[in-house]
Amino acid sequence: MAAGSSRVKLDLNSAEFQEVFFRLELSELKHVVGSLRRLRELDWNSVYRHTGFKWEAVRHIRTPNGSPAYSLRLSEKIRAIAYRDGDFLRIVSLHADHDSAYGR
Repeated sequence: MAAGSSRVKLDLNSAEFQEVFFRLELSELKHVVGSLRRLRELDWNSVYRHTGFKWEAVRHIRTPNGSPAYSLRLSEKIRAIAYRDGDFLRIVSLHADHDSAYGR
Protein backbone atom coordinates (compact mmCIF):
# COMPACT_ATOMS: atom_id res chain seq x y z
CA MET A 1 0.00 0.00 0.00
CA ALA A 2 1.32 3.44 -0.87
CA ALA A 3 2.31 5.77 1.94
CA GLY A 4 -0.63 7.88 3.08
CA SER A 5 -3.16 5.65 1.36
CA SER A 6 -5.45 3.67 3.62
CA ARG A 7 -7.51 0.61 2.86
CA VAL A 8 -11.17 1.07 1.93
CA LYS A 9 -13.70 0.34 4.68
CA LEU A 10 -17.25 -0.40 3.55
CA ASP A 11 -20.39 0.95 5.17
CA LEU A 12 -23.34 -1.19 4.05
CA ASN A 13 -25.79 0.03 6.68
CA SER A 14 -28.08 2.07 4.43
CA ALA A 15 -31.64 0.77 4.61
CA GLU A 16 -32.09 1.56 0.91
CA PHE A 17 -28.99 -0.52 0.04
CA GLN A 18 -30.10 -3.42 2.23
CA GLU A 19 -33.63 -3.46 0.82
CA VAL A 20 -32.28 -4.34 -2.63
CA PHE A 21 -29.24 -6.35 -1.46
CA PHE A 22 -31.29 -8.89 0.51
CA ARG A 23 -33.63 -9.44 -2.45
CA LEU A 24 -30.94 -10.16 -5.04
CA GLU A 25 -31.05 -13.50 -6.81
CA LEU A 26 -28.18 -15.80 -5.86
CA SER A 27 -26.19 -15.27 -9.07
CA GLU A 28 -26.34 -11.46 -8.77
CA LEU A 29 -25.66 -11.63 -5.03
CA LYS A 30 -22.45 -13.55 -5.71
CA HIS A 31 -21.28 -10.92 -8.21
CA VAL A 32 -22.09 -8.03 -5.90
CA VAL A 33 -20.42 -9.67 -2.88
CA GLY A 34 -17.35 -10.40 -5.02
CA SER A 35 -17.12 -6.74 -6.05
CA LEU A 36 -17.58 -5.57 -2.47
CA ARG A 37 -14.82 -7.94 -1.39
CA ARG A 38 -12.49 -6.52 -4.09
CA LEU A 39 -13.28 -2.97 -3.00
CA ARG A 40 -12.46 -3.82 0.60
CA GLU A 41 -9.08 -5.23 -0.41
CA LEU A 42 -8.01 -2.02 -2.20
CA ASP A 43 -6.48 1.15 -0.87
CA TRP A 44 -8.06 4.45 -1.90
CA ASN A 45 -5.41 5.28 -4.52
CA SER A 46 -6.08 1.93 -6.20
CA VAL A 47 -9.84 2.43 -6.09
CA TYR A 48 -9.55 5.75 -7.91
CA ARG A 49 -7.36 4.18 -10.62
CA HIS A 50 -9.38 0.94 -10.99
CA THR A 51 -11.26 0.91 -14.29
CA GLY A 52 -13.50 -2.10 -13.64
CA PHE A 53 -15.88 -0.28 -11.31
CA LYS A 54 -16.69 2.37 -13.94
CA TRP A 55 -16.87 5.26 -11.43
CA GLU A 56 -19.14 8.07 -12.61
CA ALA A 57 -19.96 11.23 -10.70
CA VAL A 58 -23.64 11.77 -9.91
CA ARG A 59 -23.67 15.50 -9.37
CA HIS A 60 -27.33 15.98 -8.44
CA ILE A 61 -27.12 13.73 -5.35
CA ARG A 62 -26.28 15.50 -2.11
CA THR A 63 -24.32 13.58 0.52
CA PRO A 64 -24.38 14.28 4.27
CA ASN A 65 -20.71 15.33 4.33
CA GLY A 66 -20.73 17.24 1.05
CA SER A 67 -18.52 14.69 -0.74
CA PRO A 68 -19.37 13.90 -4.36
CA ALA A 69 -21.64 10.91 -4.93
CA TYR A 70 -20.59 8.29 -7.45
CA SER A 71 -22.19 5.47 -9.36
CA LEU A 72 -20.05 2.35 -9.55
CA ARG A 73 -20.56 -0.97 -11.26
CA LEU A 74 -20.74 -3.97 -8.92
CA SER A 75 -21.91 -6.47 -11.54
CA GLU A 76 -22.96 -6.49 -15.16
CA LYS A 77 -26.47 -5.45 -14.09
CA ILE A 78 -26.04 -3.82 -10.68
CA ARG A 79 -24.73 -0.33 -9.95
CA ALA A 80 -24.35 1.30 -6.55
CA ILE A 81 -24.50 4.89 -5.42
CA ALA A 82 -21.78 5.66 -2.88
CA TYR A 83 -19.61 8.40 -1.45
CA ARG A 84 -16.37 8.64 0.46
CA ASP A 85 -16.42 9.62 4.12
CA GLY A 86 -12.87 9.45 5.47
CA ASP A 87 -11.69 5.86 5.03
CA PHE A 88 -15.27 4.65 4.51
CA LEU A 89 -17.05 4.07 1.23
CA ARG A 90 -20.65 4.57 2.27
CA ILE A 91 -22.87 2.66 -0.14
CA VAL A 92 -26.25 4.32 -0.20
CA SER A 93 -28.21 2.25 -2.72
CA LEU A 94 -28.16 -0.52 -5.31
CA HIS A 95 -29.79 -0.31 -8.73
CA ALA A 96 -30.50 -3.13 -11.15
CA ASP A 97 -31.61 -0.60 -13.77
CA HIS A 98 -28.60 1.48 -14.88
CA ASP A 99 -30.64 4.66 -15.41
CA SER A 100 -32.26 4.45 -11.96
CA ALA A 101 -28.80 4.90 -10.42
CA TYR A 102 -28.81 8.39 -11.90
CA GLY A 103 -32.36 9.31 -10.96
CA ARG A 104 -33.52 9.35 -14.59
